[in-house]
Amino acid sequence: MQNTALVVGANGVIGGTLAAHLADLPEWEVVGLSRRGGPPDGPVRHVAVDLFDPAGVREALRAHPGVTHVFYAAYQDRPTWSALVEPNVTMLRSVLDAVASTAPDLRHVSLMQGYKVYGAHLGPFATPARESDPPHMPPEFNVDQQHLVEARAAEAGWTWSAIRPSVVAGFGLGNPMNLGVVLAVYASISAELGVPLRFPGRPGAYDALLELTDAGLLAEATVWAATDPRCANEAFNIANGDLFRWSRMWPVVAEAFGLEVAPPLPMSLSDVMADKEPVWDSMVARHGLAATSYADVSSWTFGDFVLSWDYDMFADTSKSRRFGFHSYVDTEAMLLRLFDDLRRHRIIPG
Repeated sequence: MQNTALVVGANGVIGGTLAAHLADLPEWEVVGLSRRGGPPDGPVRHVAVDLFDPAGVREALRAHPGVTHVFYAAYQDRPTWSALVEPNVTMLRSVLDAVASTAPDLRHVSLMQGYKVYGAHLGPFATPARESDPPHMPPEFNVDQQHLVEARAAEAGWTWSAIRPSVVAGFGLGNPMNLGVVLAVYASISAELGVPLRFPGRPGAYDALLELTDAGLLAEATVWAATDPRCANEAFNIANGDLFRWSRMWPVVAEAFGLEVAPPLPMSLSDVMADKEPVWDSMVARHGLAATSYADVSSWTFGDFVLSWDYDMFADTSKSRRFGFHSYVDTEAMLLRLFDDLRRHRIIPG
């Protein structure tokens, strides 16, 4: 049976990797929805549209009436947790309203979430987090989005899945939440300035347990959950399958860039990296790197957020295994592979 995927947020690390994965699979056509659009001649049919324009979304999707699966991975950042709710629910509603009138063959909607569902962003939470854990005090846009999807599914008769990764690492630029690029650029600038690699997060974060999610693994799991009948109307935690502490991983990162490790020093990356644009521009010129703006490789606020977790940050992924998903990724190898990808694309010095 031919499937047509609508990937919403197709330029992000998650959505872009997912769209590419789907395009490589037989029996899938892929439409990528994003604000900037994409190349017109690739395997993904990119559509540029503002998700805050419901009429524009509906008009854009009229040209692609065969959508059978929606993979929603769009996100709009805001400065407070409460401010995140309205824009992110509004964008999702625009897509669901549009497909209701333009996609008569719709069978499934996949919603990308995260550990915020468990209150992981608020402070120490019960670990390993399970999909059945009770909700926390709102606001939380992920929960509101899921309620919206569940209600629409009950009305329309299609199924849904909710995918909950840890911090996602993958190749991508211009994304406000890309830990791999944070590490690579921070280490590259440290090397350029001749300083050792210091862990900048909170002291307790150096020894807390955490996990990451490879973007490719996440794409594979997302398609699995959307197409395996056993997974209909279920949520799944998806992570690499191993745990680590920065105290063990930090020397691995340092060695990958030929750096010594110095004792941790708590500091805000948003502050100490704010004046490094001239350093970056000089690196681009001196090393013959791709012409990439400092803004496109700067995710310092997100880096501060992740490196501030002085409590355990991991979930129970056994439900996905019980339902049939058995893939895993070694996190150390994943990070080293990502650094190599950034070098191969001339984003950071080789």
